Amino acid sequence: MNPSMRNVHVSFAGVSLLAVLAGCGGTGATSPTPAPTSTPAAAAPTSTPVPASDSPEPAGQAPVPVESNPPGDIPDNLAFVPYRNSAGSYQFTFPEGWARTERGTAVTFTDKLNGIDADTAGVPAAPTVAGVRKTEVPRLQRSQPAFELRSVEAVTVPAGAGVRVVYRRNSAPDPVTGRQVRDEVESYLIASGDRHIRLDLFGPVGADNVDAYRTISQSLKLS
Repeated sequence: MNPSMRNVHVSFAGVSLLAVLAGCGGTGATSPTPAPTSTPAAAAPTSTPVPASDSPEPAGQAPVPVESNPPGDIPDNLAFVPYRNSAGSYQFTFPEGWARTERGTAVTFTDKLNGIDADTAGVPAAPTVAGVRKTEVPRLQRSQPAFELRSVEAVTVPAGAGVRVVYRRNSAPDPVTGRQVRDEVESYLIASGDRHIRLDLFGPVGADNVDAYRTISQSLKLS
């Protein structure tokens, strides 16, 4: 073979070999950049449940502040006049001039922030301290705004024996101003034979109504 032809063949072979080595990442070749890997698609956002509120349901009114100089004292020189409820077969004396609302066996007297409620319906036939704590106190808790129990004790008045419950509540809002006061209620549950009555005496907390309440409760009679 012609020497020049042999050299050309060798050179060509050498070039081919270098190309093969470069393609295979031979010695001295730059490391190839890794092919980009596919990035998984972002997961679809899931809805996060909203936690239930930790706040309790409204449990009624908050107690209104007790006034430092409460209005509503029943004057000691006020005259008392008799009242009789024929449907309920009971009677007592009340302060003269108080407004009266009568509904069958029930009656309400009011004057400014003071009042009297009396009724024979829904009263335990033979009230006891234990029985009143079990039934009457829970009823008051459900029905009286911002109820606060003060005492439950056995009591005897001329009309008969029973239980006196003393508690506090918010008064009904004033129809004009919407103002409320903190009431204290003395509730007498009295029974005599088959007759029984609830007598509630109420006024602002701190009002000096001791003598008037005594006069009313001591005048109560069942017939």
